[in-house]
Amino acid sequence: MCELFAMSSRYPTTVGFSLETLARRGGHDGPHKDGWGVAYFEDRDVFLLRESSPAAESDLVRFMEENGPPSNLVLSHIRLATQGDPALRNTQPFQRELGGRAHVFAHNGNMPGIKRQCRLDSPRFTPVGETDSELAFCTLLQRLGLLWDRAKGTTPTVESRLELVADFAAWLRPLGPFNFVYSDGDTLFVHSDRRKQDDGEERPPGLHLLVRSSNQQAVDLTQSGVMLAPVAQELALVASVPLTDEPWEPIGEGEVIALTKGLVWARQPAAAAGTQALV
Repeated sequence: MCELFAMSSRYPTTVGFSLETLARRGGHDGPHKDGWGVAYFEDRDVFLLRESSPAAESDLVRFMEENGPPSNLVLSHIRLATQGDPALRNTQPFQRELGGRAHVFAHNGNMPGIKRQCRLDSPRFTPVGETDSELAFCTLLQRLGLLWDRAKGTTPTVESRLELVADFAAWLRPLGPFNFVYSDGDTLFVHSDRRKQDDGEERPPGLHLLVRSSNQQAVDLTQSGVMLAPVAQELALVASVPLTDEPWEPIGEGEVIALTKGLVWARQPAAAAGTQALV
């Protein structure tokens, strides 16, 4: 299965890609050799880099480890292909525009029945590739589009977005493992499900969370490539596999978390499927 990484912080910071640790698993310490990508948000827009080659062998990854731009929202993905060829069109994270903002999504898991469940009623959001991940993203944006359109140029509340994202996650979770990180540049939404663990069994946790502040004593995040600024920085990291020796929190199966400026804004436990129909 693929692996995910995301970061939310109060002030822009560099992540070294956490990159060095994550990239080693992209074809060197792990089997995730079918592509990689990283997205650095800057307000409403995003700087997105992707390659369909192994992250562990990429000169571009090594360059970004040292020269990646500071950001307060970063999403990254290393791919082990389950649906779709190892090609750029199938490489995550995926990006689309909605409400005058860049929206970015990356998924870990496999949902073979998604094409029978998700229907795209307009060409507004159309997959470029063949992955279940991109189809899920486009379907999510189709539902979010109704919320953003009603907002008429403003940003919908975190609570309204979280409710919709959690309901959508509950609908797709029965189709197969559905871990994802998604951001609209304002808030980072994280859904943890289950994943194939090191012993080969598929079970929770699908994602782990680490929340830290520069005001806390003896916090060393250098091995993850994160540099804390000499200010009252708040920082939250999300990863499929913990990137440091610190005690990362396993996120509950089906739980959805909204992170804003490095803080946990809200947590919603697993929602019951069936509250809304898929569009």
